[in-house]
Amino acid sequence: MSEEILINVTPPETRVAVVENGVVQEIIIERTERCGLVGNIYKGLICRVLPGMQAAFVDIGMERAAFLHASDIIGAEGEPRSDHINDLVREGDTIVVQVIKEPLGTKGARLTTNISLASRYLVFMPSLGNTGVSQKIEDEEERKRLREILQARVDADPATGGYIARTAAEGIDAEIIDRDMVFLAKLWRGIRERAETTSAIGLIHDELPLALRALRDLVTPEVERVRIDSRATVERARPFAAKYIPEIGGRIDYYQGERPLFDLYGVEDEIQKALQRKVQLKSGGHLIIEQTEAMTTIDVNTGAFVGHRNLEETIFKTNLEAAQAICRQLRLRNLGGIIIIDFIDMTEEEHKRQVLRALEKCLARDHAKTHISEVSTLGLVEMTRKRTRESLEHVLCQPCPCCCGRGSVKTAETVCYEIFREILREVRQFDVESLLVLASQEVIDRLLDEESAHLAELEAFVGKPVRLQVEALYTQEQYDVVLI
Repeated sequence: MSEEILINVTPPETRVAVVENGVVQEIIIERTERCGLVGNIYKGLICRVLPGMQAAFVDIGMERAAFLHASDIIGAEGEPRSDHINDLVREGDTIVVQVIKEPLGTKGARLTTNISLASRYLVFMPSLGNTGVSQKIEDEEERKRLREILQARVDADPATGGYIARTAAEGIDAEIIDRDMVFLAKLWRGIRERAETTSAIGLIHDELPLALRALRDLVTPEVERVRIDSRATVERARPFAAKYIPEIGGRIDYYQGERPLFDLYGVEDEIQKALQRKVQLKSGGHLIIEQTEAMTTIDVNTGAFVGHRNLEETIFKTNLEAAQAICRQLRLRNLGGIIIIDFIDMTEEEHKRQVLRALEKCLARDHAKTHISEVSTLGLVEMTRKRTRESLEHVLCQPCPCCCGRGSVKTAETVCYEIFREILREVRQFDVESLLVLASQEVIDRLLDEESAHLAELEAFVGKPVRLQVEALYTQEQYDVVLI
């Protein structure tokens, strides 16, 4: 597996792309005006407690109050102190919290008091006193070695906190891991001192910028090269890598080519494709991806693929290809929450198992936590993918001003009939000499052509002349009936 990380930096935004075997697998975009909040630590003020929701709203100095659920409030021993929110916090209390989920749509950021600080190899959790090892490290001997290293430090100073070894810690010397522990403990002491000495509500610890987070979180042994097109970012990245990821230092490349870095690797084209509903498969089949407020639905279709043997084999091959494409699209579009996949119905149980295994195998490389259910009686696969930041579509797009996000607009015919009803309504209420209809070009054209006979009948019925006028700035659904 050959892997490259591309980092495109401009003053208004930073973009990171993960390319595996020449194919773009993941895109992360962070804009200067809306920097990511996950990982930031704030001193907040409890502004409202909601016993019915077992939650509280916390003012952390942002436009919208953030959300803190009772289950995310951790006691001194690392366990919830009570089952009831009123016993945990009160209005007017100050509290140190960390953002675990970005503000999504109209919702504020989600918070926790269970602070965690990440380094290259470890996650430090001050409120816990135990240790853990990433589930992606499968070798039992290595898991035992890492756990012993971590436990030795926790036993030496139980008041320090707990540690979790990240996937990158596999095979790393105890001395390097111990160095990470010392760094994280010092970092936490500094944060705690700032929280105690400052009286202002707001940020007390800022997470790393996206370019450095990408080095910390995305670099794996498979990464052959990190290409960055900003000299200033390279000058920050190399000392950071020398300190925390020395093995990648020689692979950080400053890209100075005339052609934009993302154009060179086809990332710009992939971004445009990732905003479309339809995803074409190589076989001729296709996916239809619909992102809604509650969930994302993915429909698999054979399309132009007719196969070579029989129907069941054609369906099976399409579903196998779709499983791989779906995993890539989930990462590429950063789709999270509940995801419903409607594979083409398969009759053979072995085929169903193989498609599910293919889905699980591809998702194993996903950085986000996922959970897949079995194929339901309706032939659907239900899965969840942890969502901590906005999807690519929500970062780059806004609801259509014409359809208000519905994805469709009323036909010109429908709007014409609405206008007829409005004319009748106005004439019955007011004494007027004539009426003027203002509408879009499409609607006026229809009133003058297909609906001209109906308009003439309406004029005769109300006994008032109706004039028509095109308003170029009106959308197809907009119109006004002016009384004269």
